[in-house]
Amino acid sequence: TPAYDAWQELPAAERWSALATAWLAATRTAGLVGGRDGKDRTLSALGPHLDRSTAPEVRHRVLALAATLPEGTAPAPESLLSRLRWERPSASRGSRPATPDGAANPSDPPPPQDLRSRIAQWTLNEAELLGVTGRGAVSSHGRALLSGHDHGHGPGHGSDSEGTAAEQSLAAARAARLLAPLLPEPLDHVLLQADLTAVAPGPLERPLADALAVLADVESKGGATVYRFTPGSVRRALDAGQSASDLHAFLAAHSRTPVPQPLAYLIDDVARKHGHLRIGAASAYVRCDDEALLNEILADKRAQSLRLRRLAPTVLAAQADPGTLLDGLRAMGFAPAAESAEGDVLITRAHAHRTPPRTAPEPVPDGPPLPGDTLIGAAVRAIRAGDLASTAPRKEAPTSTSPSDGRLPRTTAAETLATMQAAVLTGEALWIGYVNAEGTASQRVIAPVRVEGGFVTAYDHTADEVRTYPLHRVTGVAELADD
Repeated sequence: TPAYDAWQELPAAERWSALATAWLAATRTAGLVGGRDGKDRTLSALGPHLDRSTAPEVRHRVLALAATLPEGTAPAPESLLSRLRWERPSASRGSRPATPDGAANPSDPPPPQDLRSRIAQWTLNEAELLGVTGRGAVSSHGRALLSGHDHGHGPGHGSDSEGTAAEQSLAAARAARLLAPLLPEPLDHVLLQADLTAVAPGPLERPLADALAVLADVESKGGATVYRFTPGSVRRALDAGQSASDLHAFLAAHSRTPVPQPLAYLIDDVARKHGHLRIGAASAYVRCDDEALLNEILADKRAQSLRLRRLAPTVLAAQADPGTLLDGLRAMGFAPAAESAEGDVLITRAHAHRTPPRTAPEPVPDGPPLPGDTLIGAAVRAIRAGDLASTAPRKEAPTSTSPSDGRLPRTTAAETLATMQAAVLTGEALWIGYVNAEGTASQRVIAPVRVEGGFVTAYDHTADEVRTYPLHRVTGVAELADD
């Protein structure tokens, strides 16, 4: 972000205080990287699931406990963790130590590593890396930094009672002032050596470090940084806009030793070859043996939209595509011709527009189509099923329920269900009246197979297939008479 550039311009002590202050207040928990979330997915360093709201409070409390000891005293990590567990006992532990100092019975099982304990352990490791602590003891500038964050961080207090922003800013400034004398002053020089290396005996000033990072590659770091000059690194500096004379002057101004001859030769040799070949982008080109004609095109204001540039006395490069270039030059009154990659003139012809071929429609027969075997078989089955349904003998129904016109008598739902279930057991066929979803009534001869869930599954002799009928659409049922 742009804030990084502003942070880079700060003195080293202020950069450290800004970094440490942000770490103390961050909910981002780096120790979780590589672990698993609730869905067994790996937690990545840049993923969205590393924030833990309890992290700032645990960091502050761990460092505050360590800061209660005399300066230079490093607490044992286990004692800090035991104290934290005593202050905030975890429900999974069952019980807490009997004394505030965290003393525990040696026979007790080790406490589980809950989230607070893990964050506390990570805090000790991260504080050591950041320089808030040294060999386990809180540093003087670390104590100054904590002074702006230690309000309300006793047992039972959370991170919502931290010091105000003004107090934290003052604490960061005090920490930077305490740290500044302990840091070496930035240097404005390096030591050039004959083996094409430069030694920086300490931290360099920002402009010098940035320029040297372009001109050379870092070979090793430590108390002193070693830079190595290579043809690639020198070429990188030339690509950045520097010239050979600029590089010679830069090294002479910032080296406490004379510029070695091998390094001077390396710079001159790379600079002599640099830029002989040029690479650029062009969408199309115009070539013509008549230089005067190309001069006329360049001088014409109508060619400005084509963005033409002379590459050679007889060649112009354009940023427009070949089609646009052709149309533009023709609009200016010229007669250009397109050419292929091999330099041959492309011959173009007007394309004749033709209707795509169509499939001829199938002839329409004069009469109805001839029936196939499937249609004839279905018709025969329907006729036979209809004959069976109309001629099958039925058992006489009671006089009180039998209509006078010989139609199927209506039965109650209970009678219909009982008759269907009995037919399933005996395997007999039944004569039913049925009303479909459109309200059309029909009579069918069926052989019930299964009755369940308000439906009857049966072989329908009328349709010659197995069908399922809702019982509530069956208007009546009667048994067929024995032959």
